[in-house]
Amino acid sequence: MENIRNFSIIAHIDHGKSTLSDRFIQICEGLPKREMKNRVLDSMDLERERGITIKAQSVSLKYKSINGKNFILNLIDTPGHVNFYNEVARSLYACEGVLLIIDSTQGVEAQTLSNCKLAIKMKLKIIPVLNKIDLPTSNVNKSIKEIKEIIGIKTTDCIKCSAKTGEGIIELLEKIITIIPKPDGNKNFKLQALIIDSWFDNYLGVIALIRIKNGTLLKNSKIKIINTGYICKIEKLGIFTPKKILKDSLTCGEIGWIICGTKVISNISVGDTITNLKNPSRNILKKFKKSKPQIYVSLFPVKSNQYKILEDGIKKLSLNDDALYHEIEHSNALGFGFRCGFIGLLHMEIVKERLEREYSINLISTTPTVIYKLYNNKNKILYIDNPSKFPKKQFIRKIKEPISKCTILSPINFVGKIIKLCINKRGKQIEIKYYKNQVSIIYEIPTSEIIFSFFDDLKSVSKGYASLEYEFLKYKKSNMIKLDILINSEKIDALSYIIYNKNIYNFARKILNKIKKTIPRHQFDISLQATIENKVIAKDIIKQLRKNVLSKCYGGDITRKKKLLKKQKDGKKRLKKIGRVNIPQETFFTILKNNK
Repeated sequence: MENIRNFSIIAHIDHGKSTLSDRFIQICEGLPKREMKNRVLDSMDLERERGITIKAQSVSLKYKSINGKNFILNLIDTPGHVNFYNEVARSLYACEGVLLIIDSTQGVEAQTLSNCKLAIKMKLKIIPVLNKIDLPTSNVNKSIKEIKEIIGIKTTDCIKCSAKTGEGIIELLEKIITIIPKPDGNKNFKLQALIIDSWFDNYLGVIALIRIKNGTLLKNSKIKIINTGYICKIEKLGIFTPKKILKDSLTCGEIGWIICGTKVISNISVGDTITNLKNPSRNILKKFKKSKPQIYVSLFPVKSNQYKILEDGIKKLSLNDDALYHEIEHSNALGFGFRCGFIGLLHMEIVKERLEREYSINLISTTPTVIYKLYNNKNKILYIDNPSKFPKKQFIRKIKEPISKCTILSPINFVGKIIKLCINKRGKQIEIKYYKNQVSIIYEIPTSEIIFSFFDDLKSVSKGYASLEYEFLKYKKSNMIKLDILINSEKIDALSYIIYNKNIYNFARKILNKIKKTIPRHQFDISLQATIENKVIAKDIIKQLRKNVLSKCYGGDITRKKKLLKKQKDGKKRLKKIGRVNIPQETFFTILKNNK
């Protein structure tokens, strides 16, 4: 334990965490040279394509210090995007210290501040690291000043390095073994191990990543998972180097993986405590704070026979993603699917794409909504996450919408445009702080405004320099209205929306225009209506297909033509009464996919 160091790498997105992990693996010879590649710990194709870390990854490395002493370094590379905040929080529970990576060309950004606050709250040792010093735009002195002014931590232990070239990496490794403390605990105590993460393997079943807090875990020993009460035998255990290496035991302070031979996902839950069956510990380790979903979306398979595959996929993904909420839902237009909760839009996109890739299914997703707090006539509180559950106006006494606290860090010259954007998004200014070159702007903005293109608009007005971090703050009274879409007087539940009152008329026109372009023409006119309760606020018509019934009348009396036209007219009237509008699921896919 004296020679073990457990630490996480945290930072804003694209500040060089994964590249730094590569250099550590290379220097500590975790992989042979021929097997080294960029972003070693990003195991998913999706991570490599998007250039972001989605899942936190751990690796155990052997490092020989300058003094000739051998150390075990257990590092966890974490995601940098705010939508994967829960991954970062879980990783920090397994560590005694963190490396706070800051891009010296960009300085402190919003997620840097958020992650650092979390580490300070957990009383972890923080080593600030200025990365990318090899670039000509690097400004080390400016970044150090921002660390002092914005974050408020000491910079005496600050390391300047380049993860790309390897400059300063040995110095950083020496700092890690000197400053980060050894793990707490005692290997002679009763076994206590924290489940940090878990995932499903088709051949091995559930694999759990654990941190041994006290005692020793042996291969073939019987364990008990305290909260679920599940008892099983350890079939295999080991560490990542980053290859999966088998071991006979894991002792106090180590981070490793275990396989218990179970394929039942609910048996091993993240945040639970493992103890020995023969000599159990009664004390439960501190559980993770479960992340609450911020937005809700319905997912439906394009082919109805793929519902069971979707159900299986969602259950397996939710095994290690506690922010992914799901419940069964049925739509008259789209069939059976799931109502899912996510932290943000990127989280939703990643889960949807993983389901499509890993389980070979095509999905339709409805428009994202937030959770509204409603007070009915009997003063009962209802939480509404689905427009189809929204009650009629006469039964609602008061509506409250969620408000998020947004922290925006930006260069000073974009302040005016950012404030104008926040005002347009119904924001209320809380605080604005000016530093030498940076400004911190804090606004209260409705969450429904943030999830729709706010981040893209912010990047646009700041030329990509501003960064955003947001968290739920409170519920506030608001004037929200449910908008229904009717096609031939039939309400389409998948196309219902909850909209702010002032924006509803423009939104209604845009939706009807989009529907008009995507639904194929029929043998009769199709009426499109946008309604609030029973009041029509916008309408349009998809004109009927006209068949030329006179093409065979190349001559003869005019009464022949009139007779054919009257027959066609009567047939269309009859068809309009009994005919149903055929809306292909591809149409829903087009409408909902592009609806921002």
